[in-house]
Amino acid sequence: MPRFYFHIRDGEKIIADMEGIEMKSARAALEEAKAAAREILASKGLRNEVIDGQEFEVQDVLGTTLFTVPYKSVLKLE
Repeated sequence: MPRFYFHIRDGEKIIADMEGIEMKSARAALEEAKAAAREILASKGLRNEVIDGQEFEVQDVLGTTLFTVPYKSVLKLE
């Protein structure tokens, strides 16, 4: 199974995921990033923290960024 790395970008700062997670596909990694973003947003909301421009940068083992998932993109607003 391929390994994917879920780095967190906060402006210019990056918190690197050094371990990564084995997932079945890039699609599964995208769904995992969305689910994790929802969990982080819920936690921030409960602590009354600012929800700002953080995002996941998901990379493959070669360091290629496959996609980014801004945390705010998973919010459902009407």
